[in-house]
Amino acid sequence: MGEAGTNALIAEKSPYLLQHAHNPVDWLPWGEEAFRKARDEDKPIFLSVGYSTCHWCHVMEKESFESEEIAALMNRHFVNVKVDREERPDVDLTYMTFVQATTGQGGWPMSVWLTPDLKPMMGGTYFPPEDRQGRVGFPRVLERIAELWETEKEELLRQGDKITGMLREATGSRSAGETPGEAVFNAARTQLSSSFETEHGGFSRAPKFPRPVALNLLFRLSTAADSEAARCKEMALTTLREMGKGGMHDHLGGGFHRYSVDRYWHVPHFEKMLYDQAQLAVSYLEGFQIAGEEDFRGIAEGIFEYVRRDLTAPEGGFYSAEDADSLAHADAGEKIEGAFFTWTWKQLEEALGVGTSECKVFASAYGATPQGNVRPESDPIGELRGANVLFRDKRDGEVSAELGLGEREVAETLARVRERLREVQAERPRPHLDDKIITAWNGLMISALAKGYQVLGEESYLKEALRAAEFIHGNLRDASSGELLRSYREGPGKVPGFASDYAFLVQGLLDLYEATFELRWMRWALELQEVMESRFLDGEGGGYFSVSESSENSILSIVEDHDGAEPAPGSVAALNLLRLAAMTGSPRWGDRGGAVLRSASRVLDSAPVAMPQMAVALDFSLSGAAQIVIAAGDNWNAVRGDFVRAIYGKFRPRKTVIVLDGEEDRAFFAREAPAVSEMGPIEGKSGVYVCRDFTCQRPVTEVGELVIG
Repeated sequence: MGEAGTNALIAEKSPYLLQHAHNPVDWLPWGEEAFRKARDEDKPIFLSVGYSTCHWCHVMEKESFESEEIAALMNRHFVNVKVDREERPDVDLTYMTFVQATTGQGGWPMSVWLTPDLKPMMGGTYFPPEDRQGRVGFPRVLERIAELWETEKEELLRQGDKITGMLREATGSRSAGETPGEAVFNAARTQLSSSFETEHGGFSRAPKFPRPVALNLLFRLSTAADSEAARCKEMALTTLREMGKGGMHDHLGGGFHRYSVDRYWHVPHFEKMLYDQAQLAVSYLEGFQIAGEEDFRGIAEGIFEYVRRDLTAPEGGFYSAEDADSLAHADAGEKIEGAFFTWTWKQLEEALGVGTSECKVFASAYGATPQGNVRPESDPIGELRGANVLFRDKRDGEVSAELGLGEREVAETLARVRERLREVQAERPRPHLDDKIITAWNGLMISALAKGYQVLGEESYLKEALRAAEFIHGNLRDASSGELLRSYREGPGKVPGFASDYAFLVQGLLDLYEATFELRWMRWALELQEVMESRFLDGEGGGYFSVSESSENSILSIVEDHDGAEPAPGSVAALNLLRLAAMTGSPRWGDRGGAVLRSASRVLDSAPVAMPQMAVALDFSLSGAAQIVIAAGDNWNAVRGDFVRAIYGKFRPRKTVIVLDGEEDRAFFAREAPAVSEMGPIEGKSGVYVCRDFTCQRPVTEVGELVIG
């Protein structure tokens, strides 16, 4: 231990590592010092991976890592290493692959025992401090592994070698197959339909996670000219409606919690992640484009307001997450999950007045009751007994009919009450904020804000996207090499960017270009794609490594084949490459996009529901996407807004847009597509060319003449 009861984590920047800096455990960060210590002392490594807003990570810390007795056991027998999964997704993915393969489940905290050469021997997730509820107690596991290390070390080492070899065979480069075809979409429709929960939406029972990548695919399938299109549309829209009504949606503060513990989207796990906000904002924007439902627009705006207010750094860029746990009041002894977000009946009456019309209207609309509204099966250990998790139980018209009030009066009352409750809530202790700025997640948010500007016309969204992009360019990009860093907190971090950082940021920059038509964002996207090719390309399979054995202290090479809470880097990169090909005319990027699709052919052909975002890229590839080229004329500034609204007002995912506004633009785009040099204004007016493979329709100069298809 260091001075004043600290350990080596005190010198780190990660909020998660700093949370553990005062544990009696002799934690070390991931790195050569820890590995050398394990080799020199001939001890196994205990690796603990989590993140700062993880509820069960907090539980295991309090129960075990703050215990002097358990810490002494850990320090005596192991070299103890703590990793922030958000800072080191490579370490997390490597050992989560092992845990899932050997236990059939995963999650955080992740607990893995390694040989001194970093090969996994045993692993799991959360361990309680003593045997209970079918789980072996953590001290007993520690003692047993320590005993085996003393008596059967050679067998453990052989086991580590064997497991690592099997994982290498299962996770590394995959031979490319043929380019997948339309059959992928038929299989995807069938698989998603078979798992769809008709009553409440979503694609599982409980727990129920938002899966924006599945909605992305369903919306694209909903535009097909076949009998299944309507079913795809309804599955996606039903899911958005039900999520929006549920308690997973924060009806006061905006944004979404991580997932629902029940099938009703009612009781959430209360942490809020930036990557969820970004992806769900896009889902609701697309839902609004398709269905025109004002609720969808309002939910997207609420997400953006939440991110602007609570997750935006003063210098630009977006913070990572807010915790599920917080203090019920300033003098409370310990944090409780959901304390910031839930309401007892007494708290509502104190805020709104006992028996007032405002209290009655709000309770009717948001399902609040004097006893609390949490079902027992959604709260098995009673943490939320007596609490109300707000959900939209009744629409304004239903409340109006129930209470005999005018619908306008109900709407005005609810708006007034929400504002009052936000004021009361603001006095509560806030959940912990993880103020790391992660490059990948900022890329997703830049995309969402750029699309928010395109669809809704709100200038402030574009300004926030630009600030974030400028921040990353100035603080998380190496000026000499062009390489990215993973994260920023009180200065740039030391960890280099991963495949997801490049893929997600390139996507964000392409969306930012299509919102601003400023060539600098296109140039940077191309620069980053070149770096991604050099650092992460799987030369044999054609896809991208998320983790590579060529990286320092890595024991596996992993090409991700699942779009989870975050899409796989290759899935996002495939669409990026195809968009770059369409926008620049470069066949190189089209060839690379096709290679990535072929690298995923085995999964797409057998289980496309595992990679819906890759299937989105396939849809773009097979559709013959429209290339919209606007040759700016003397009237461009005057008509720009009209054309942008016409292009983005409807759901048209199979398109790219470039603008030729000056000689620099024209020279850049004509380099790979000489036909661009022939596209000019029409009699001084801006000309809009709708092309496919740069074979173009007659240009138009009036919005009413524009036909995109």
